[in-house]
Amino acid sequence: MHFSKNSLLTYLACCFLSLSVLGQETSLDYYLPSGYTYDPNVPTPASHLGFEVGEWHASHDQVVSYFKALAASSDRLSLLEYGRTYEKRPLVILVVSSPTNQQNLEEIKESRKGLRSGRLEGQIQEMPLVMYLGHTVHGNEPSGVQAALLTAYHFAAAREIEEELENIVLLIDPVLNPDGMNRFSSWVNMHKSYIPNGDRNNRELNEAWPRGRTNHYWFDLNRDWLPVQHPESRGRITQLQEWIPNIVLDFHEMGSDNTYFFQPGIPSRNHPLTPEKNFELTERIAQYHAKYLDEIGSLYYSQESFDDFYYGKGSTYPDVQGAIGILFEQASSRGHVQENVFGKITFPFTIRNQVRTTFSSFEAALDMKEELNQYMIDFYREAKEEADADNNKAFIFGNRDDYARSYHLADLILHHDIHVYELQEDVVVNGVPFQANKAFIVPFNQPQYRLVKSMFETRTSFQDSLFYDVSSWTLPMAFNLDHMALGSRIFNLAEVEELEKGFPMKNGRVIGSLGANTYVFEWHEYYAPRAVYSLLDKGYQVRVTHEPFETDLGINFRRGSILVEKGNNDINDQQLYDDLQEVATHSGLSIYAMGTGYTGGINLGSPSIDVLEKPEIAILVDGGASSSDAGEVWHLLDQRMEIPLTLMPLDRFGNADLNRYNVLILPTGSYGALGKSGAEKLKNWVQRGGTLIARGSAMIWLSQQELANFSWKSTDKDEDAIQKAYADLEKERGARVTGGAIFKGKLDITHPLGYGYSNANIFLFKNGNQFLKPSSNPYANPLLYTEDPLASGYIHPENLENLKETGMIQVASLGQGRIIGFVDNPNFRAFWFGTNKLFLNAVFFGSTINLQSGK
Repeated sequence: MHFSKNSLLTYLACCFLSLSVLGQETSLDYYLPSGYTYDPNVPTPASHLGFEVGEWHASHDQVVSYFKALAASSDRLSLLEYGRTYEKRPLVILVVSSPTNQQNLEEIKESRKGLRSGRLEGQIQEMPLVMYLGHTVHGNEPSGVQAALLTAYHFAAAREIEEELENIVLLIDPVLNPDGMNRFSSWVNMHKSYIPNGDRNNRELNEAWPRGRTNHYWFDLNRDWLPVQHPESRGRITQLQEWIPNIVLDFHEMGSDNTYFFQPGIPSRNHPLTPEKNFELTERIAQYHAKYLDEIGSLYYSQESFDDFYYGKGSTYPDVQGAIGILFEQASSRGHVQENVFGKITFPFTIRNQVRTTFSSFEAALDMKEELNQYMIDFYREAKEEADADNNKAFIFGNRDDYARSYHLADLILHHDIHVYELQEDVVVNGVPFQANKAFIVPFNQPQYRLVKSMFETRTSFQDSLFYDVSSWTLPMAFNLDHMALGSRIFNLAEVEELEKGFPMKNGRVIGSLGANTYVFEWHEYYAPRAVYSLLDKGYQVRVTHEPFETDLGINFRRGSILVEKGNNDINDQQLYDDLQEVATHSGLSIYAMGTGYTGGINLGSPSIDVLEKPEIAILVDGGASSSDAGEVWHLLDQRMEIPLTLMPLDRFGNADLNRYNVLILPTGSYGALGKSGAEKLKNWVQRGGTLIARGSAMIWLSQQELANFSWKSTDKDEDAIQKAYADLEKERGARVTGGAIFKGKLDITHPLGYGYSNANIFLFKNGNQFLKPSSNPYANPLLYTEDPLASGYIHPENLENLKETGMIQVASLGQGRIIGFVDNPNFRAFWFGTNKLFLNAVFFGSTINLQSGK
């Protein structure tokens, strides 16, 4: 922490100075450096917005409008739209450079590919450096986007930087999360007082659930740079892979009682695939930040917090691609002014610090231009040397039963400028079969070798035991796919076809002619639940088989297969066939016409076949419910499965008519607000035949209310030592945190919750230290962690011992209904495709589970 008596006094004075001017116009002089003259033809933020930056929170539409006005006013600027959010807000980048460079942007982008290929070795003197400035990926961290208004104006209008812009291209992305940012700006503006007091109890400073941090579906977009599951991330990563920036700035906020943080972070927490040189360059750039913040007396610190391990964050993703990612964390005012340990912190003060570190980064980038370009060349040359020395030459992944999961992983990888090939012939690797057109190969001999390794590697030993985020993200495990490394012999001999980014998923089809009484398809394909809901919604009779059978054509169908009939509908054969064809095409299914109901194994009128009811779903939100957990369910059902659901606020539960729902979902969270009456209402609903799906700590509340008997292992441990070093407290406690790792599970694939899986071995994501004791009824434990559960990532040895052979899913019966508890998250961050089916099985098949199995 950088402290001195004079700097502390200066910091306090700055806070109070910004407070004193908060109710007046906060002039550009407060924010921008001295010694510059500005082109009067370029509009200032205030002239366009109608208020000075920092007086109000500019909304997203105001920011975009101002950027359009800037772009129209200066030949240094061009504005590009690279996507739209879920709420259809534009995602934009303001490209800043000299007028000459503006005429040659496509040539500059094309030439930068040579930094990866190595063809520019010794030819970098004239190449402009590219710096990306990413603001407000967390929508309620607003100093970044407001600072972007000011820095964009400066770079557009300052006359003295014309020559410097010949050597640099700036990519100013003002708002990475427009939906969350707009939600937040509306909140603080609608609650702003003209005479603010900064009281932390003020409504302005306490956002309503789900708050503005996240995107439309309540996802943290700063964890999505690698998984790219959302349109904001996909558009942004496309731009980064086209521009290949040398520096990526990532502007954030933290708790109000802090000061200002800039990277490097804690040295021992860098990812091993990130070169040491990256840390050295980041530290050199940090000295520029220190100088610029010293000039205005702002306190700051570095190397004491945060890490650079998970490559799915904005400041870490660049580090595995020859660039320098820099995280900035500004103590937040959250609204316009807030009390803190230093007195009060104001919105303009937070903005100014972000402006200063933008300018410090600009100066560092210009001074280090050639070195940073050379570093990128060296990074990719060394990566090629590592790939050449690697005994393995590629990774292969796929699944014979479910093409869609393999497709989505290939699609994800292609977004990162990585070459991916589709297998064109059947091969067997170490006894594991991979099927043509259902498996993919990613070779090592390509520039993004290190990024590829980070996606596929497993790691269980670490230099440090503290992690800011997850400690493992092995992607084929997340997708629950067969996968392995390939040697040169198989890779060179296999017949493959290279894929282009955006390649389409294969369509399904109906096999057989119209006029069949029954049609059948497997549940194994990822989008089978979408197909089932669509058919139920059209009024068809849809049934699920609890035993395998063989058709008259000799095709074997497994448990969980889906039968479709007209039912009581007055629908002709052609309409049924057309609807099935549409469903098959849209969901990638093979649907078979049945010639007879007299099938091998069981017949189609068997009591081992249940009629399915269309899911009518509500999920409890607001209050103590986890917004991220709820958002993951919402996204899965709404975006992927196209299944409607009700987002029911907790305070509506008491008056809601639950009879309209047959599935209720409780995300992890606190449900004390429902009270005894709410618990009794929920109990009565389950007893009447409802399916209740509970996650995480919601299971604890259900046990407390005696709706289920979920029993947990105690994690309290007797402390042997009577004295320990106080300095070790944080590290020792932190080492016991399970931030996120991958574990092995054993699934009962004969259980309805295991339908769609052909292998009992499954990879599970776990964060947190909840350890569920198995039920005394062995039929109530469809999914357990194995006795040797760690697959990849970090977990404290004592927690690992506690985890062994504990439950991940447990079923309880209550009256005529079922309660299905998921200890850990099957829908983690939208990219954990491999366990989505477990959750969807609970939705569709929960009501078919034998009540005796949950007693």
